[in-house]
Amino acid sequence: MTGSSATHGPEFDGVALPVPQREPLTLDTPLKKALSAPQATALLKAFAMHTVNDLLSHYPRDYADREVLRPLNQVTPGANITVIADIVSVHEKRMSSRPGTIVEVVISDGGGEFTLTFFGKNSQEWRLKQLRPGLRGSFSGKVRVYRGESQLTNPSYKTFESEEEEERDDPAVRLRRKPLIPIYAATAAEPSWNLQMMIDQVLRRIGTLPDPVPDDLRAEHGLLSHTQAIRWIHSPDDEKQWMAAQNTLRFTEAWVLQCALMQRHSLARERRTRPRVPTPGGYLERFDAALPFVLTVDQEICAVEIATDMSQSGPMNRLLQGEVGSGKTVVALRAMLAVADSGGQTALLAPTEVLAGQHLRSITTLLGPDLAAELMPTLLTGKLPVAQKRKALLRTVSGQSRIVIGTHALLSDTVTFFDLGLIVIDEQHRFGVEQRESLRLKGAEPPHVLVMTATPIPRTIAMTVFGDLDVSTIRMLPAGRQGITSIVVPLSDHPSWFQRIWTKLAEELALGRQGFVVCPAISPAEIEEGSEAATEPVSEDDKKIPLANVETVHEKLRGFAPLAEYRIEALHGRMTSDEKDRIMRAFADGEIDVLVATTVIEVGVDVPNASAMVVLDAERFGVSQLHQLRGRVGRGGVPGLCLLVTNSRTGSPARQRIGDVAATLDGFRLAELDLALRREGNVLGDMQSGEGTSLRFLRVAVDGDLIAEARQAAYHLVSGDPGIRTNPALRDAIARRLNESERTWLVKG
Repeated sequence: MTGSSATHGPEFDGVALPVPQREPLTLDTPLKKALSAPQATALLKAFAMHTVNDLLSHYPRDYADREVLRPLNQVTPGANITVIADIVSVHEKRMSSRPGTIVEVVISDGGGEFTLTFFGKNSQEWRLKQLRPGLRGSFSGKVRVYRGESQLTNPSYKTFESEEEEERDDPAVRLRRKPLIPIYAATAAEPSWNLQMMIDQVLRRIGTLPDPVPDDLRAEHGLLSHTQAIRWIHSPDDEKQWMAAQNTLRFTEAWVLQCALMQRHSLARERRTRPRVPTPGGYLERFDAALPFVLTVDQEICAVEIATDMSQSGPMNRLLQGEVGSGKTVVALRAMLAVADSGGQTALLAPTEVLAGQHLRSITTLLGPDLAAELMPTLLTGKLPVAQKRKALLRTVSGQSRIVIGTHALLSDTVTFFDLGLIVIDEQHRFGVEQRESLRLKGAEPPHVLVMTATPIPRTIAMTVFGDLDVSTIRMLPAGRQGITSIVVPLSDHPSWFQRIWTKLAEELALGRQGFVVCPAISPAEIEEGSEAATEPVSEDDKKIPLANVETVHEKLRGFAPLAEYRIEALHGRMTSDEKDRIMRAFADGEIDVLVATTVIEVGVDVPNASAMVVLDAERFGVSQLHQLRGRVGRGGVPGLCLLVTNSRTGSPARQRIGDVAATLDGFRLAELDLALRREGNVLGDMQSGEGTSLRFLRVAVDGDLIAEARQAAYHLVSGDPGIRTNPALRDAIARRLNESERTWLVKG
């Protein structure tokens, strides 16, 4: 055997053997087969990447021009950055407090300067040779502030000179020199250029990628092939190429997502269940005859939509959304009575014991004494005494109780239904897929499902998040509602108005009414869980002001002369379920005049006599949460008053946000505004947490038309091919990109 040449393989008995060819990579190839073992391990540890698709879906967050310096004046403390800059000066000095040296490197973008600091136990002469004044390079690290100045400590770096040397040494391994450098979300262990190098290695072994978008749809929208889009997004020659790639991948995301939702909806409809139709003279007919009010037009329409669904042999899967106080409960109750007419039961799942108890009281009142005695609405929560829980379980398994209302306790293996025909899930975004599925499996046949939310949902969110549900909407409020007057109280402009707030609250109480005072925090050191106070954007000046908290405000109000004669109590999430329920019952019964509370009163609190609400530090709440809180007052025959107290200055985004809430009671309009202000990051919750998300370029806040087009096309494809057998690439894309965590998000609110 002799040595091999560049063009021939090894020889055996004088015959040249072919050079072994590595197989092209596919999107599903494990990274350990596409890269070296250390590289694959590093990507798994840093980004939880397993496959080639995971790596190629890690798109650049930006692009840097080799010839254009990155603006150093735009960096913010705590941010992980990668900048292109020139080295201005380098010097080394010994540390005074411990052995070793510090190398300080000053870099510049031509307008501003920035310091890089490197610590070493020994001399760093080798670093001085690498980082010479006049060189240009990429520098990556976390911005820290030291003695009032921003700097990068022990950053990763690569000079363009070193990159050129590496290219000369092994040009087959290094990137082609291109004017645009992709900048990736990176870690200290895996800087951007490491990711760039590994992605380039993979791209050179990738063949033609299967395209999930059909040829005719791609041509209609002027899209690139999937292969070209992936190549151009990671290695563009110019702005035109990466923009074309982004447009293609944005539509692909919308297309795959909508096809997944349509497929889910279609497959759910293929199941078979028992139609639930009311009987003449039955529970529903008797309920309607005794109802002391007339349903609104929206309630009537939603009721017909639900009744039509439940009369089919395929299980209903519908979302009922409506404004706070719009009357969703009575619509849902009519569906429960139709199920009861057919001999079945309803399980109403609520996220908290307070809300479950509220539902029990509301439903019992709506039914009236006769129907309530026959249907026996039953509460089942984890905090019930043993004897009461045993009785509730017996009523449930025997079918004696036709309406079972509970919390997570309903999901327990000990809970068995006689004939579960309908599941109603309130504030359904509080529950995960597995929890809802475990309740669904308690039915001998697939039960009908109605999910409810009091948070108005923008059209694009409805298409993107609830695309597998049919949607019913109640916009109109019942007759007799007096409305709510919302007033912004700007303490930054008028500090003296603080005393007037409590005088105004006392005036409402003097009329025999009740009120809420809402704070973002429980104590000076504890923000209420679920409150937006920790995440809602506010100015640096606002952050310096201590948050209003229940403990402090409760104590101060009890000592305030105009309120001294009234009963004031506190309510927050740190209390036990029994304590919260006791206080809420007392407030509902009129035994408490003022509740000083956190956002635990955001949902499920229905006290018609409550007319006044004071929201302290209103700038610490988002648009939707302010609207939800405000909906706790003005629910009876008296008008509501909501004082939005803020320290934000005139013209600030926070003040504008609060003013927008005060200007309208239209929750759907506010929901669209909220989406526009905050983008989908906070609105969609877990989906945008950065782990495993399939939305990289699609932005539901601005891509509504594109999503609608993708949805229409997905409907036509899936309605004719529910299993998507005619498009294997699309079927694989759905399975690949919509992993289990994303499916969890898809059915969240």
